Amino acid sequence: MAGSPGPAGGAAPPTGPARAADWLAAGRDLEAADWDQIFDGFRSSVGSPGTAFWRQIIDAYPEAKVVLTVRDPQSWYDSTASTIKHTPAPPGLVRLLTWGRTRPSDSLVEEAQQMLSEREGSQFTNREEALAAFQRHVDAVRAYVPPERLLIFNVREGWGPLCAFLGRPEPTEPFPVENDRASFRRRQRKATNRVIRRRVAVAAGIAATLALTVWARRGMRR
Repeated sequence: MAGSPGPAGGAAPPTGPARAADWLAAGRDLEAADWDQIFDGFRSSVGSPGTAFWRQIIDAYPEAKVVLTVRDPQSWYDSTASTIKHTPAPPGLVRLLTWGRTRPSDSLVEEAQQMLSEREGSQFTNREEALAAFQRHVDAVRAYVPPERLLIFNVREGWGPLCAFLGRPEPTEPFPVENDRASFRRRQRKATNRVIRRRVAVAAGIAATLALTVWARRGMRR
């Protein structure tokens, strides 16, 4: 969804568990959801978690414009099956280096992710069911959103239709390509490598401290 879903507050918006708690509260009681609080500091919503509440958000912000991205369903299934729904387990050394103690906030985020998965109906079982769910969503948005508020957009069309719909000038740089399979896997590798580098640095620091302690004790004994 584009436009201005919520007030743009001056302070930086909270992230992580604080946001997870807001979305969880909305999932538990749609009637009591405070969308202005949820979107405080943000001017748009793209993808999950907003897609799990798209009807409620559209109703809450009648001036907001809606962009429905579409693509060939078969290629969507193939791409999703080989990326989001097929993430191979990392090698044992990587799992060891990226292991961390579970915190209470982790379970909160996991609970929110489970709730979103259930609301979005993202049980990725087989091609036939996934494609049917894909088409149901497209048809539901088309039927629900007034035509004057809705842009049905394929990213292959580039800046033109999108900028015209939003009333914005077209950027001079090329339209970004950031959601293909290669980009997805590249971001995964970068995220894993960042965690590994931090853990290796911590382990090296601990090892150096232990080595200095042992060396100092040996020196004192002499």
